[in-house]
Amino acid sequence: MGGAGRVGGSGEAGREARTAADEVTAAAPAALAALERLRPRMAAAGLGLGLAHVGEPGLAPAGPAEASAAAAMPPRRRREFLAGREAARRALRAVGVECGEIPREGRLPVFAPGRAASLSHSAGIAVAVARAPGGRAPLGCDLELRPLPCDAARLVLGPDEEPLLGTADGAGTWSLTGLFSAKETAWKALHLAPGRAGTASMRTLRDLRAEPCGDALRIGPRIDPRAGQSSRPRVGASSGPSGLPCTGARAGQSYGVRVRVLPVGAGEFSYALGWAGADGRSTPVPTARRS
Repeated sequence: MGGAGRVGGSGEAGREARTAADEVTAAAPAALAALERLRPRMAAAGLGLGLAHVGEPGLAPAGPAEASAAAAMPPRRRREFLAGREAARRALRAVGVECGEIPREGRLPVFAPGRAASLSHSAGIAVAVARAPGGRAPLGCDLELRPLPCDAARLVLGPDEEPLLGTADGAGTWSLTGLFSAKETAWKALHLAPGRAGTASMRTLRDLRAEPCGDALRIGPRIDPRAGQSSRPRVGASSGPSGLPCTGARAGQSYGVRVRVLPVGAGEFSYALGWAGADGRSTPVPTARRS
């Protein structure tokens, strides 16, 4: 790009890149290597994977909208923003789609028609997943390389979800960081769904409920008791997409997102697998209910 599109002069950009590289060095190698190994799994799921990190040279806006947004940011956030946009373009390229600049509306990226991607940042690494044009599978991902403190559980989980947490006696199988990441992924997928299914009731992550579904999690909006729906779990369990049980699906909770959580380095990466009905089985893309 020409100088008008750059963020800062070459000397400033070089200093920013060196500082950013210092910040990401400790966490990046193991996490990036683990994420790279996921490419075949992502491709098998019909997803393109894109990776970038704030220390790599050559990060620059792809157009005036990105340049304007980046110019208003402090240096560290600016590098994260540019890395995220580059990761999204690489993810789209992996499914055969070229993409120019990605402007934003508020904090959300805005993609041109026929293009869609979900992106996440953590510890200087940006990751994105994209699907080919015409795909109707849910799209969401989240990367968490910094473990959440135990006292954050009350901000993420409802009392009925606490048994999911791994404990010293072997009960539960999910870390708090993994559950947080999975809910972030489901939140993104639901907000990107046609009609933004169920998002009116979603104000915090506690408004989503997670339950085991085979080797993944099924996450969907909680039922509002004021709408006349039962908030009590169903008795028994139903078979999930993998043949393993999905337990505790809520009566009236007709859709959700199946999310897989995988360890990457010292952190967790999650991505959306598909839409799931209340019994955990695959279902077409949900739409918002009409009153």
